[in-house]
Amino acid sequence: MAARGDISGFYDSLPRLSDFDALTRADSYTPLPQDWVIGAADIEGSTQAIARGQYKTVNMVGAAVISAQINGADGRDFPFVFGGDGAAFAVPPEMAEASAQALAAVQRWAAEEFGLVLRTAQVPVAEVRAAGREVAVARYQVSEDVDYGMFSGGGITWVEAQMKAGAYALPPAPPGTQPDLTGLSCRWANVQAEHGVILSLVIEPVVDVTSADFTRLAERVIDIAHALDREGHPVPRSGMKTRWPPPGLDNEAHATRKGRALAWRRLQLLFNTFIAWFFFATGLPLGQFRPEAYRQQVTRNADYRKFDDGLKMTLDSDAATEARLRAELDAAQQAGIIRYGLYRQDEAMMTCIVPSVMQGNHVHFIDGAAGGYAQAAAQIKAAPAT
Repeated sequence: MAARGDISGFYDSLPRLSDFDALTRADSYTPLPQDWVIGAADIEGSTQAIARGQYKTVNMVGAAVISAQINGADGRDFPFVFGGDGAAFAVPPEMAEASAQALAAVQRWAAEEFGLVLRTAQVPVAEVRAAGREVAVARYQVSEDVDYGMFSGGGITWVEAQMKAGAYALPPAPPGTQPDLTGLSCRWANVQAEHGVILSLVIEPVVDVTSADFTRLAERVIDIAHALDREGHPVPRSGMKTRWPPPGLDNEAHATRKGRALAWRRLQLLFNTFIAWFFFATGLPLGQFRPEAYRQQVTRNADYRKFDDGLKMTLDSDAATEARLRAELDAAQQAGIIRYGLYRQDEAMMTCIVPSVMQGNHVHFIDGAAGGYAQAAAQIKAAPAT
């Protein structure tokens, strides 16, 4: 995001890497400063929520964790990663208190608006290292306006495990607390796979596997994905499509009503989204806003692959490439290098954080539309230990 920068200067000083392949290498990452803190959140019972048809809501809540952090950061950059049913991030010490408050506010909002239990935790980097894990970060630049944080070292995974065990939990926010979710939306229609199937892939290194072994496996997986049209990018060249009313209107109303009547906020959004739909449907400019240029920015800025103590990808794949991926991953799992989940669905979906349509720094999280990363991760949990 466009930013003033963190006061310590650490994150601002990191190079922006435009080559995704480079992120497989350990030397692309820099350890976080000792006084930074890790924040994490995920939805308890997300598999059951998906079975009830709530995955778009689950995605919205996961993205809300990041949205609240961005809006509370006063324009400063920090690394974050979206995981489908949750998120993780790191902030410098001067942001820790505000970050905890924003995280607790999203937890309260998720419970009151959707009946979802959001687990939260905040852990000092020093304690992660004391437990024998590292938290290192890189910046992957997807366009001239947007870069995403990438994590390695096992620390994020350790924090998430501690959170699920009930450790480092944040105190709940008071009833009625509303997070600042300005810019959070999910107005684009789901996109059908063009080449066969949308694959949601989650690969986790086995504890104590060497970084060299995991790097070689990640390089082979990425090489296989390179053979796909546009490296498996699930958003078509023509960009995402709109329809009216948008599929995420109710979720956006819950996210942005700020204590107002839900019915009134829905009516406001129906009007606002109709105007937006008209200009996207016709391609007509509105002042300096060019719908087609914005649509192409959305495609460039899309977050469809990432490193998060492992490799996560949402790919539009043909059958032959899917078979190659499965064979490679099965062999690596049998060799004791990784555990993985690979979930198939017909569509991908997008959840967005858009500070302003007139700026290029809008971020867009891609996931499979029928459970995506959450279902792939559930396969890992259900699989017998190797």
